[in-house]
Amino acid sequence: MIDMLPIRPLVATAMVATSTGLLAVPAQAITQHAGAPTLIGIRAAHHDGLDRLVFEFRGGVPARRDVRYVPKLIADGSGRHVPAVGDALLQIRFGHADGHDRHGHVTYGPTRRTYALPGIIQVVNTGDFEATLTFGAALAKRTPYRVYTLRWPSRVVVDIATPYRTVPVRDYFLNTANYNTGRRPYTTAVQRPAIPPATAYGALQRLFAGPTQAEKARGLRFVDSKAIGFSKLTIKNGTARVHLTGHITSGGSTFTIADQIKPTLKQFPSIKWVKIYDARGHTQQPYGPSDSIPRSLEP
Repeated sequence: MIDMLPIRPLVATAMVATSTGLLAVPAQAITQHAGAPTLIGIRAAHHDGLDRLVFEFRGGVPARRDVRYVPKLIADGSGRHVPAVGDALLQIRFGHADGHDRHGHVTYGPTRRTYALPGIIQVVNTGDFEATLTFGAALAKRTPYRVYTLRWPSRVVVDIATPYRTVPVRDYFLNTANYNTGRRPYTTAVQRPAIPPATAYGALQRLFAGPTQAEKARGLRFVDSKAIGFSKLTIKNGTARVHLTGHITSGGSTFTIADQIKPTLKQFPSIKWVKIYDARGHTQQPYGPSDSIPRSLEP
């Protein structure tokens, strides 16, 4: 059975990248609702010209489905903002559906996941409240999409168009195995797609999205140093300037967010120096040919 929604027109939008550590989602409800389908899996993959996001249910597909672009993600129940990394946000809402069992345990796996796909950057749960199950898909670009259902097994499919070219870039994450044993390098590079010409921005955005589930299983982590995102990236005369947001601190650690930002940006030939600013616009060496970090990132 196919149940299509019309293709939505392309409309430009932008959002500030945020880190993965601050998910404001209400607690899972313990009550299971009679006859409500239960979400048992989420997966995403790239196909020719599109990224496909699949929600698999036990007990049929939800009778009510609503998918639309939104300016921000709001947690059902609490009304709090849910951060996600992307330049466009697609809200996916299922009515009369559950994402938990009778003990309140999540039935579909991680509630926040990162993907290394051309369009889909993150998928985050924003609510499982009063038989309404809601997710946000954070995308690299706002493009048309379509929604339909499939049977045996029961699935709701969201196809998101990717009518643009990407190029591979590298993001550098903390390798916990190396760090814990004192074996350098402490970072490991992973590949991500970025949309030219803003490839440095794309690489930094994907860095803040964090590792994929498979990369986490390998011991890779994003150390955010309590940064919740970046508000601006400029590149001029070989120097990249990154303005972070949040109450940034090293927490006494010798490894900080700066140790991931610098190699991620210096992969580009146009960048020789990286200067990182705190939310107040401060860095220790704002001028001259050198790297720089704010005082709050010192151990």
